[in-house]
Amino acid sequence: MCPSQDNCAERGTPQLCDRGIEFYRTALAEGEAVGEAPECLLAMGLLRPLPGSGDRLVPVPPDIAATGLARPLELAVLAHQERLAALHTSFHAAEHTYRDVMRRAKLPIRLLAGEEINPALEKAVAACSEELLTAQPGGGRGPEQLGDALPRDLALAGRGVRQRTLYQHTVRSHGPTLAYIEQVTAQGAQVRTLNEVFDRVIICDRSTAFIPAGADRQAAAMLIELPPLVEYLLKIFELMWERAEPVTYQQGHHRPRLLTARTRQNVLRLMVNGYTDEAIASRLGMSTRTVSSHIQKASELLGSRSRGHLGYIIARQGVLDEPLDEL
Repeated sequence: MCPSQDNCAERGTPQLCDRGIEFYRTALAEGEAVGEAPECLLAMGLLRPLPGSGDRLVPVPPDIAATGLARPLELAVLAHQERLAALHTSFHAAEHTYRDVMRRAKLPIRLLAGEEINPALEKAVAACSEELLTAQPGGGRGPEQLGDALPRDLALAGRGVRQRTLYQHTVRSHGPTLAYIEQVTAQGAQVRTLNEVFDRVIICDRSTAFIPAGADRQAAAMLIELPPLVEYLLKIFELMWERAEPVTYQQGHHRPRLLTARTRQNVLRLMVNGYTDEAIASRLGMSTRTVSSHIQKASELLGSRSRGHLGYIIARQGVLDEPLDEL
């Protein structure tokens, strides 16, 4: 037996031993095997009986021997590949069925994309019977959005649905949004504003919530009906509501109090914390031009020569420590 055959038996793959290589070399030179052939040459098919010559062995080219030895393995691999492909096909059908059922099922948390968002939101709001809570960041809303929202919200008020809405302070100077607020508050809705709204959220009857699922609110949203998560969002809303200022209309005035001093103070606070005008505008729901205007006005009142000097004066005089009516 070849010394290498013991290892071959363990690995299941025949290997040439040193004696086998030398014997094969001699057989190639002589045209036939001379003497007792090593078992490795026979196992690998490098020596085969010559038809019609009894026990005479002749050498076989390695590529032909390899083909003969590899063919059964290749057929076995092919059979396994076909079985694997059939398995994937079977599971693909199951996956399609699973996704279809999950898409139709009423799951406690669902991702809504694109055109799925508005119909789901409209359905949930229309089904509200007790309370609708809304937080709308980003400043004033467009006339088209307000035009769509007004009939819906007036209809809710007519059905006795309580409505509370949070905006940012900047809507107090936004005409279209103020006109909307005046009409819905006249029917019992409550509206408050605060410096920053953490993000958009809509909660229906304290059981269904909608939040953005990405930076683009029109691209994706999450519909949440899982009680612990809805309760968490309710707590955040209530915390913001307690901090917010009511939007009220005084007799003889067509606009609510602007809270200009407070807004300017918030602008200055973000400025001294290193925020750019663009970042401040995004957080407070105003334009960068308005941010610059607030900073310029504060500079004039405090007598600063630059933004760096303004920050120094603010820190030295404690401008941000308490509300400033004159700012």
